[in-house]
Amino acid sequence: MQTRSSQAVPDAPVSLVARSAILLYGTLAYVGFLGTYVFTIGWVTGLAPRNINNGPVVELGEALLVNLSILSIFAIQHTIMARGAFKATWTKLCPPAAERSTYVVATCVILLALFTQWRPIQGELWHVEGVGGTLLLGISLLGFVLVVVATFLIDHFELFGLKQVVRYFRGVEHTHPPFLVRSFYRYVRHPLYVAFLIAFWVTPHMTYNHLLFAAATTGYLLIGIRFEEHDLVRIHGDKYRDYKARVPTLIPRPGKTW
Repeated sequence: MQTRSSQAVPDAPVSLVARSAILLYGTLAYVGFLGTYVFTIGWVTGLAPRNINNGPVVELGEALLVNLSILSIFAIQHTIMARGAFKATWTKLCPPAAERSTYVVATCVILLALFTQWRPIQGELWHVEGVGGTLLLGISLLGFVLVVVATFLIDHFELFGLKQVVRYFRGVEHTHPPFLVRSFYRYVRHPLYVAFLIAFWVTPHMTYNHLLFAAATTGYLLIGIRFEEHDLVRIHGDKYRDYKARVPTLIPRPGKTW
């Protein structure tokens, strides 16, 4: 199922240099996303030297203030920049083809701030070692893999802005992708979010740091679904209304498929 839309790209500029610059910008944004996503996996799972539980422990008040502030900035950026009204205003200042790439760049910058400024706190709920710990880590990594799979079931390169800049470079208009439902999207409307929830909540070492991160991001995802589905109804109309009526949001249910 397609869940993202793009602004129509105007006629390509005559200047090859201008088109090349936008293509380079979009390509670097995509490469930056790949690097940031790989680091996110290491940061959340603890496989990277710099991770969610690594760093000087601080008081609870400081941790809540700093960590929740950055997560709130992330949520606000994602919510505002994905809305049609913001896109209409923003694309008056930058080429529409670069709109999605700019969204990706902003996301990467905020995530890098999260990784470097995160304040750990003491305490843990569980710490599973041995085979059980390895199994939980494997399930979390599987969640991150499923996130990527879900993006390809939509339109991976359109989702991260690469398709838009390539078409702009070629002088081809970028139109709304068609409404399609396939694979996981036949059973839940947001398998991408389900995969993130698996990746964030299934862990062999659930510290209070990890709990704070998982709970805050889950709250954002649940709120974000409402905004996203409003946009999807606006774009796809009755097709999405019918899909919404027949397929559950996050938890598969017998008899509820597309």
